[in-house]
Amino acid sequence: MEIQIAVAKTSKYAVSESGDTLEIVERPTGGVSIVLADGQSHGRGAKVISSMVVRKVISLLAEGVRDGAAARAASDYLYAERSGKVSATLNIISADLQSGTLVLARNNPTPIFLARNEDIECLASESQAIGTSRNIRPVISELPLEPGITLVVFTDGILHAGDRTGEIFDICTLMQSLLEDQDPPAQAIADNLLAQAIRLDQGRPNDDMSIVVLRVVARETDDIRRMSVQLPVPRIKPFS
Repeated sequence: MEIQIAVAKTSKYAVSESGDTLEIVERPTGGVSIVLADGQSHGRGAKVISSMVVRKVISLLAEGVRDGAAARAASDYLYAERSGKVSATLNIISADLQSGTLVLARNNPTPIFLARNEDIECLASESQAIGTSRNIRPVISELPLEPGITLVVFTDGILHAGDRTGEIFDICTLMQSLLEDQDPPAQAIADNLLAQAIRLDQGRPNDDMSIVVLRVVARETDDIRRMSVQLPVPRIKPFS
């Protein structure tokens, strides 16, 4: 069995810095956690907020703190730092090898899509962003870590793609068509979803967009852990 994690993200059109922050951290008892935060507003100010939240969460997870407790602590921290005047959405997705489960902690009105093979479910129970009051709790979902599962987690820029032109992003239908295509890798799913969101915004994303795809596949492995990152670099002026 193998866990695949893929990310695809872009910033709002004509804004150089994304307000979304994503980090991946190994869990001290085995497994991995993905932390995704979207700061209020966009650009540099939003980036400062989302980075603050993510740093807090990953430091706690690395110490063995449970996901839900880490999310609550990050919310209280943001509330104290910004006097309840700034919010952020937060998702923590953990593959916990000790318990053999996937744990989803969501402080985000944007849903999570969960596919078991080709059957897709939308996890959309009411959820509140962090930072606006004390004792904000995440919505927690837990399921067995088993082959055939695909999770798609994203920020609201994806959900609202097409709003400007009155189009609707039917994520469920696109996921269905992708999963029918001979077991696609996680990166192909993330890239296709992001490409469609950008297309619906006519090539000019109306907000920061981030997508995380986690897949659990039945596959013989060589016990080697791998990670690759592709980061576009803007043209740099020659040093003179």
